[in-house]
Amino acid sequence: MRILIAEDDFISRTIMKKYLTQYGECDVAIDGEEAVALFRLAMDEGRPYGLITLDIMMPKMDGQNVLKEIRSMESDNKIYGGDGVKVIMTTALSDKKNVLSAFKSQCEAYLIKPIDKNKIITELKKLRLIET
Repeated sequence: MRILIAEDDFISRTIMKKYLTQYGECDVAIDGEEAVALFRLAMDEGRPYGLITLDIMMPKMDGQNVLKEIRSMESDNKIYGGDGVKVIMTTALSDKKNVLSAFKSQCEAYLIKPIDKNKIITELKKLRLIET
């Protein structure tokens, strides 16, 4: 599985990469614009991501807008619903507005920081990205 970790915080990026490397090839984006560019490149190369962990609060473009852009690119390429990349939003924000907005933009999961290994593994299993 190919994985994109979109996270502006160095420590959070490092931890996510440590947790996810055993499940696939990990690329890292440090802001929203870079995440969109990497996603577009992966699609153009015919090597799409299977999973994106996407921080909501990032510079240049926030995670909510990145997710909308990703889903738009998928739609343009006739990729719909469950056939698209699985997106786990990661954030320190647990307010109802952000959670609902993330799901409205079609994320598959929403994890509140700090994220530990058990939280991420549980979500990967729920999304059937790894075996239970």
